[in-house]
Amino acid sequence: MNRSAGILLSITSLPSKYGIGCFSQSAYDFVDWLEKAGQKYWQILPLGSTSYGASDDSPYQAFSAFAGNPYFISLEKLIEEGVLTEEECDSLEWGSDPACVDYDLLHKNRFSLLRKAYERSNVMGNGSFVRFIQENNWWLDDYALFMAVREFFGEQHWTTWPEDIRMHWGFAVDYYRRTLYYDIEFHKYMQFKFYEQWSALKKYANDRHIQIIGDMPIYVSPDGADVWAHPEMFQLDENNLPARIAGCPPDEFAEDGQVWGNPLYDWEQHRRTGFQWWISRMWYNYKLYDIVRLDHFRGFDEYFSIPAGSETAKEGHWEKGPGIELFWRIQDQLGKKGVIAEDLGYMTDTVRQLVKDSGYPNMKVLQFAFEVDDATGSNEYQPHNYGKNCVVYTGTHDNETLVGWLESMKPERKKVIRDYLCDHHTPDSELYLALIRHAMMCAANTCVLPVQDLLGLGNDCRMNQPGTVKKNWRWRLLPGQVTDAHAALMREMTFRYGRVNWDAEDEKAKELAEKKAKAEAIVKENLAE
Repeated sequence: MNRSAGILLSITSLPSKYGIGCFSQSAYDFVDWLEKAGQKYWQILPLGSTSYGASDDSPYQAFSAFAGNPYFISLEKLIEEGVLTEEECDSLEWGSDPACVDYDLLHKNRFSLLRKAYERSNVMGNGSFVRFIQENNWWLDDYALFMAVREFFGEQHWTTWPEDIRMHWGFAVDYYRRTLYYDIEFHKYMQFKFYEQWSALKKYANDRHIQIIGDMPIYVSPDGADVWAHPEMFQLDENNLPARIAGCPPDEFAEDGQVWGNPLYDWEQHRRTGFQWWISRMWYNYKLYDIVRLDHFRGFDEYFSIPAGSETAKEGHWEKGPGIELFWRIQDQLGKKGVIAEDLGYMTDTVRQLVKDSGYPNMKVLQFAFEVDDATGSNEYQPHNYGKNCVVYTGTHDNETLVGWLESMKPERKKVIRDYLCDHHTPDSELYLALIRHAMMCAANTCVLPVQDLLGLGNDCRMNQPGTVKKNWRWRLLPGQVTDAHAALMREMTFRYGRVNWDAEDEKAKELAEKKAKAEAIVKENLAE
């Protein structure tokens, strides 16, 4: 990754007419804005199919490691196809606040429209659809069956299903495939439209030399197709129920630790298969993204194992993960690919060594830079300690916004920041801009800003507050909120600090030169006549 810059913005946060950001015109407009702003990267949150309110619709708790979120299918494009009408889409409720996603209404209304679109589509007469299901049946068949069966049983967790289908016995699988044929086909249709529309958007971005940074959670959801269909890959008991689950140990922030509930991998089984599931997962992610951010990277070195059913993490302990062997296998099969290692949180020497051995750029968060070690007066997140092979963020989706962080800060702490920046003159209301500029000028090859930080928004626009529910992943931009003035500001900073997307600039220069040459040729031809 050469010296460059980008913006972090979830697809859900794009403005749109129908309740949630999606692959509609506003996504293409944002790509145009990124190009105008001199940016090279659009970083997004996971695109996975989320679990309808059970986990606050967290993109880190998806029904599948491969399936896309049907919420992102543009209804406008389905209207253009003639399988929906504008009147049908406008007749439903999408929420009273255009700056906030109402997931309950989405779940109630979005799928009824998508079902109509499916029923009006001649899917089996569509060669592209047939090719899609043939090329993706290695994950799509299990996922579509899982979703259809889950709906058949009232959207209950799969561990509550009757034993025959819960255990994925062959005769039960065959029975439900026949019984729920059209429901299964509906879920395949939604995945087809998701992939079709996302591929078109990604191509539009890539054609403008803008790359997509995707986000891959390390764990899969406990209520998901992967665990149900492939129990051998996870630490389950004889009834295919989780035996050990993921979390993190007690610390100064949580005296009981955190119990995440995700089933843990059986890494020995993955090793015996040559890590083929992981290789397939990474391969598929590179069809969706240009660069993959590996969430919770430290879990590949060591993971915290908690007995299933535990209310706290106090009974957990650390286990060794696959380590560098996994990444060697992936590179051997796929070649060198763009990866960002999310190595935030409690770091150990072995995690640092794994990051170093992998060669992946890791993450530096500017908000973490001002908690200094009493012995050294410094820490690894301070910009003067950065090397080139890292990605600097002012904050992540889990952080307060930069403005919210500053507003909640005590004066003596803010003085530490001003002392570090050698800046005691910038008004408090503009201090966030001074921090952004500091991130831009640092040595890190890549600088990514959450769009809320660029816009100077407060904590009411925060994306996620870990440890809370029913208020996360909901924030949205309003139409016109990201302006040409913001593009000009970003372009000025990226140019000044050597981060302009020169690939896009060279392409523009080439196009101008070609137009000029054609014009000169026409003039010469007219003069000759």
